[in-house]
Amino acid sequence: MPNGRKLRIALAASLLLAACSAAQPRSGAEQGELAALADRYFEEVFFKYSPTRATRAGLHAYDARLEDFSRSAIDAQVAALKDFEDRVQRLQSSGGPPDAAADRDLLLSDIRSSLLELTTIRRWEKDPNVYSSGITESAFVIISRNFASPDRRLASLVAREKQMPRVLEVARQNLKNPPRWYTAIALEQLPGIISFFENDVPAAFKEAKDADTRREFERSNSQVLSALRAYQQFLQHDLLPRSGGDYRIGADAYRKKLLFDEAVDLPLDQLLEIGTADLRRNQREFQRVARQLAPDRAPGQVLQDLGADHPPPAGLLQAFRDTFGDLRGFIDTRRIVTVPSPVLPIVEETPPFMRALTFASMDMPGPFEKAKEAFFNVTLPEQTWTPEQVEEHMAGFNRGTVISTAIHEAYPGHYVQLLWVQRAPKKVRQLLGCASNVEGWAHYTEQMMLDEGYGRTAGLAEENDTAFLKLRLGQLQDALLRNARYVVGIRMHTGEMTFEQAVEFFEKEGYQSPANALRETKRGTSDPTYLVYTLGKLQILKLRDDYRRKAGASFQLQEFHDAFLRQGFPPVKIIRRALLGDDGPAL
Repeated sequence: MPNGRKLRIALAASLLLAACSAAQPRSGAEQGELAALADRYFEEVFFKYSPTRATRAGLHAYDARLEDFSRSAIDAQVAALKDFEDRVQRLQSSGGPPDAAADRDLLLSDIRSSLLELTTIRRWEKDPNVYSSGITESAFVIISRNFASPDRRLASLVAREKQMPRVLEVARQNLKNPPRWYTAIALEQLPGIISFFENDVPAAFKEAKDADTRREFERSNSQVLSALRAYQQFLQHDLLPRSGGDYRIGADAYRKKLLFDEAVDLPLDQLLEIGTADLRRNQREFQRVARQLAPDRAPGQVLQDLGADHPPPAGLLQAFRDTFGDLRGFIDTRRIVTVPSPVLPIVEETPPFMRALTFASMDMPGPFEKAKEAFFNVTLPEQTWTPEQVEEHMAGFNRGTVISTAIHEAYPGHYVQLLWVQRAPKKVRQLLGCASNVEGWAHYTEQMMLDEGYGRTAGLAEENDTAFLKLRLGQLQDALLRNARYVVGIRMHTGEMTFEQAVEFFEKEGYQSPANALRETKRGTSDPTYLVYTLGKLQILKLRDDYRRKAGASFQLQEFHDAFLRQGFPPVKIIRRALLGDDGPAL
């Protein structure tokens, strides 16, 4: 997701985790034991302690429950995770099929990643936004899709709303010296959150008819609004003045997070070299394309010209809708990848509580959801912004970047991949995976589509094809943003770069506007591994090259892409084993 959320919220919460062990369970009885153990894990830990995630996945038995952040609940979750870690570790015999081994690895790494988050990184103790945005997400997943009647969904929402003031009260008990940026970001989000409960939530249930439930909702929603306003005052006047904590997770936690979440075990200095080298390659390519577009202007001036060529704010959503037909047609004609559904995603404005840290995102229905609406969210300028702020925001949606974003979010990026995930044959592959696959795939498609000729004018050489060059420049600008995230994430969280140096890096090395450089750095304080975009893209490019060498003259791009997506969204390391049968270097 370009300038995307951590996933992001809609995506982020369910697309977290990875694999690290190579041990393989036996066939037969032990594979059955693994499947049964996975089912118990999903029921007793994965969804029990994150009912919002269950709703998003389409399992609505959990709709009346809400996350419990009390210390007793966190301690119970840690104990349950350690118990399942021990049980999964005991399934270590070799000789089983590779996909069973991969499923075991995914399960074990999900457990270890959760333990790392709860016991070491401890955002529940540091980030006030975990609570306010968390309860908002729990409401949003109920109102966003018509998976049941309005009355039934409203009853579930009321049950959740009754628990929300308690969550915000627990937050006051849990939060210990948070980083100042965490509290500032939570305060930035809260006006949109309050507006969401004040306006969007009631509007979503105008068709609910049960009078008793509607009266209960008026009371519960009013209580949530009062609790949120009190929380806002607490953050502003109590917590912010004493927010002096360190957002950096440190090198050791960073290495473990990459290992558990992404199955990447390269030393951080080697990873940094790889990311910096790709940054330099994209900078050189950006400068080459800029010279072709305007030989008499500096690359920065060309970028400024590109930013000025954008739709008006009122036409931005339609500009994205207008891309779908051409993208779908090109994918089908050129046999890029199989698209499992003819249904288009719905383009709409980003919900208010998500706007502080995201430009665009894809909100897909979960693998078990009956309601199949998919939402392509786009962040429009705020009504309160100055004309200068609006123009700077819209420069991030220049016409080249609109295409790049539509490719990334929809065709053939997130939307197409998650259509495949919904069809994965096993629950483990539908629910467990990693961001370097999901974001890596979407970022890879931005470059791949142009490499395959999307946007080219027939009969024109590339250096004379102004329209295509603008598309390429937009794609490269997005690539440089992801390159900057890669470097900043590692260096900032290992203590090699200050916040201010990171802002400067995004501007000078990532070619970002000052406003977006600040936004991206703020995001990086709580999203340390947002290197996953470039990391995954580079892994996929190498896998494709190795697959092409093995296939020789029989290589077909669509066959490779379909084989990749058929695996779900596990670490590329697992897909490499499945497609090539080796554990060769991923980068």
